Amino acid sequence: MKLLGIPLRTPNTGELTAAAVMGTGLWVAAVGMLRAAEIEIGPFDAGALLLVVLWGCVSARLGIRIGHGRRHLLANVLASAGLLVLYHVAWTLAG
Repeated sequence: MKLLGIPLRTPNTGELTAAAVMGTGLWVAAVGMLRAAEIEIGPFDAGALLLVVLWGCVSARLGIRIGHGRRHLLANVLASAGLLVLYHVAWTLAG
């Protein structure tokens, strides 16, 4: 399968689990640094950050790497934007 001319690979369960654990760890570190710097981050922003960080980790396992050219960067930005739009809609509908 291809996305914007980028051949996608099929990661196995172990790779996806590792990407999810790494993304969660990066998110915890980022939120911890924000709190240590006394920068206020609300639940909505923290959730959006988690979503984008997790997508970044999973997309690398799918073969979308931002260092491999403009198509990869565009695919990553479009997917992140789409996920954030869906997140915003879900947050609005939930409450």
